[in-house]
Amino acid sequence: MDPWNSVTVVSLGLGLAAACGFRAFLPPLLIGIFTRAELVTVGDSWQWFSSDWAIALFATAALFEIFAYFIPWLDNLLDSLATPLAITAGTVMTCASLDGIDPSLQWILAVITGVGLTGSIQISTVVIRGLSTATTGGLGNPIFTIVEDILSVLLILSATFLPILSLALVLIIFLSMRGLINQLRKKKNHK
Repeated sequence: MDPWNSVTVVSLGLGLAAACGFRAFLPPLLIGIFTRAELVTVGDSWQWFSSDWAIALFATAALFEIFAYFIPWLDNLLDSLATPLAITAGTVMTCASLDGIDPSLQWILAVITGVGLTGSIQISTVVIRGLSTATTGGLGNPIFTIVEDILSVLLILSATFLPILSLALVLIIFLSMRGLINQLRKKKNHK
């Protein structure tokens, strides 16, 4: 694999892993749809993403996940289930994007990215939602839900069609989330 292709493939994996940190089921759903529409190509072992049953399952799970986060008490409960699901999805999406490289390196990078990047973003969303619940009584949570949905879709699209751009986007999002957490903590401590 040439160096430029390696950077592109790794960027795709990082972008999709970050998107899974916001919504666990949206990235596999859209990659399945993109594969079915022949907008992206995945390796033979990942063709199942575009099967009828996988798209139906991911669509159902993604819709439940998206709408459940609009219910303030349910969103905090869902976070306890979403964290391991997001990490698993981030690992699988990264692994799928790295198809074709040495399998041991493929899985090592996928686990590091899934646990590290996806886990960091997911845990940051949990902290932000918890702080939002504490400072707004849950009324501000739907705003964060909409932002998370938009960021997930934006990361999926950029990772799929402009992978190098997704690296910059991941960094900007990560730093912005850290800043927001600090602001919400200060607001909570002043109450």
